[in-house]
Amino acid sequence: MKTVLQLDGLDCAACAAELEEQIAKIDGILSANVAFATQKLSVEYQTQDALDKAIYAANHFEEVHVVFGVTSDNKRTEQPQVQKSHRGEWLRILLSAFCLSTGLICTALSWEIIAYVAYAVAYLSVAFPILIATGKNIAKGRIFDENFLMTVASIGAIILGETLEGVAVMLLYQIGETLQSIAVGASRRSITQLMELKSETAILLSKGEQQTVSAKDVQKGDILLVKTGDKIPVDGMLLSVEAVLDTKSLTGESEPRTAKLGDEMLSGCVNVGGVFKMQAKRAYEDSAAQRILQLVENAASSKAKPEKFITKFARYYTPIVCGLALLLALIAPLIHGWIAVGYPCFYAVERWVRSALTFLVVSCPCALIVSVPLSYFSGIGACAKRGVLVKGATYLDTLAQAKTVAFDKTGTLTQGNFAIVGVHALGVSEIDLLALAAAVEKQSSHPIAKAFLHVRTASKATDVQETAGRGLAATVDRQTVLVGNAKLLQENGVAITELNSVHTIVYVARAGEHIGSIEVGDTLRPESITAIEKLKKLGLSRIVMLTGDREDRARQMANQAGITTVFAGLLPDGKLETAQALQKDGLLIYVGDGINDAPVMAVADCAVSMGKLGSAAAVETSDLVLIADDLNALPKGVTVARKTRKIVLQNIVFSIVMKTAFMALGALGMLPLSLAVFADVGVMLLAVCNSFRIRGKY
Repeated sequence: MKTVLQLDGLDCAACAAELEEQIAKIDGILSANVAFATQKLSVEYQTQDALDKAIYAANHFEEVHVVFGVTSDNKRTEQPQVQKSHRGEWLRILLSAFCLSTGLICTALSWEIIAYVAYAVAYLSVAFPILIATGKNIAKGRIFDENFLMTVASIGAIILGETLEGVAVMLLYQIGETLQSIAVGASRRSITQLMELKSETAILLSKGEQQTVSAKDVQKGDILLVKTGDKIPVDGMLLSVEAVLDTKSLTGESEPRTAKLGDEMLSGCVNVGGVFKMQAKRAYEDSAAQRILQLVENAASSKAKPEKFITKFARYYTPIVCGLALLLALIAPLIHGWIAVGYPCFYAVERWVRSALTFLVVSCPCALIVSVPLSYFSGIGACAKRGVLVKGATYLDTLAQAKTVAFDKTGTLTQGNFAIVGVHALGVSEIDLLALAAAVEKQSSHPIAKAFLHVRTASKATDVQETAGRGLAATVDRQTVLVGNAKLLQENGVAITELNSVHTIVYVARAGEHIGSIEVGDTLRPESITAIEKLKKLGLSRIVMLTGDREDRARQMANQAGITTVFAGLLPDGKLETAQALQKDGLLIYVGDGINDAPVMAVADCAVSMGKLGSAAAVETSDLVLIADDLNALPKGVTVARKTRKIVLQNIVFSIVMKTAFMALGALGMLPLSLAVFADVGVMLLAVCNSFRIRGKY
């Protein structure tokens, strides 16, 4: 069994890794994953007792508590999540800064006692939460964390007589922690912006009366009224003649979309036209807006390789640098003494202990373990705003690095529905030919008949007889009408001239005379051509089509879309073998409908579904989902993915290089302790701010 718990109070990225490791060790827990960016705890467990222990562990870890819990009967309990206020931290910081300034003035005036009192108040006002956390962690066996580093550094400075530096260390660290918390909160609020997709209420029409109800109470089949400016609360079907919708929240496109009678509408869209009625097709929890939020929030639990590396790196890094700092404090004075006086002895101990403390402060790995998850989280959020749902950071990485894109044809590059693409009338007008064929075809359940559903006809067919594999015979206006393939007409003694076309030909005869032919076929999606062009401009070196359709039809569609490589006539196993062959040239992105292409999607490095959010199979089998079936969202996703990966690598390289440089300066005694804290905080904030660039315009 698996569940996802919402946490609150998880403000330390290193603590997230520790909590994850602690819960993973509980008997009955198969796996645990803590996403720092979203404060989500994903737990796979064997028994309810194991889950209860995991919830208990989370509730007793630092200041963390479970916001969304799970009871023994698997019911979800919910507590309101309160946005964190930083007023207390800023008040302590201001008090500390005031007392520190007072201490400096008193020192200058030789008021020593008052100065020490001021320094003590300045220190304790910002240090007491860190000192308490350090004590608790040591008691629990968790020694090497940032609280420990700052406690040792500040107390060590005070013992060495550098009271001012000891206070400055804690003050600057508290300022940095508060700024970090604000920066992390800003990133987390990007999810809150997505929450605007949801509509809390809906107007239910029942027995001719309007009733405002919670959107969660809407059931499938309910009739709803949507007023101008309101969000569509659940996925549904339009019952009015027309509706004008702002779909920007789902697709990223600002141009309004016009829906017609019977069209499907996704929740989260805003009504920018007149009032309309709709029928709910799905309940609230199964609708598009809710699925988007669930997917984006849970995506952070799937970590990319750089993110996993950083988590593992931080686990071993802090104990190692603590050991190096200890060696610096003990061995360096001996070596210095040997050089200075000619034999091993402790020399300039205070200088080397100060260097060791500076080394400890600079070594804090916050810049890496905070900025990298936030970068991926920002990337996933940016994709969602542009119509692409990414199920995890690992797929974002794959999307950024892939060079080959394979498309399914039917329902992906094409509309997936039969449409009339050509009319050839003989002795009658095209309008009359279509009207006559439509009168007969509307009596059939064959897929081809759907192409005639929107054709207007005043005639009515009677005595309809359908012959499998041939077509239809009926009486229209007291005349026998045949609508079907060439064999149907020939078997009924009608002479015809067969057309040569890649499309399906529907022949029409009236009173024994061939009066025309209608070409029916699948049509290319309007955005297919532009999407392929954009992918090529992005440097996707190989774009191919995989289809089970005939070679001539596949070639025609591929040529229209701008695809040169086509693999046609493929059965499901043939598609699978072709996809595996394509993977030999690099990472493969496969774009399909998510239902018929399950084998290929399973082996593809990144499976992209064209299924709308209403298709559960499409969502479950793919790694990415194009929200509104818009292929133009794919190049947008590739662009965001590449920028995300670029910024992640920038943050990793920048943080490691700067840390190495400052640690070297600290070890050599060339960096004051207070500046070491500033350097540590500065690197972290620059890395976090760099991750915010992902949410910019493209």
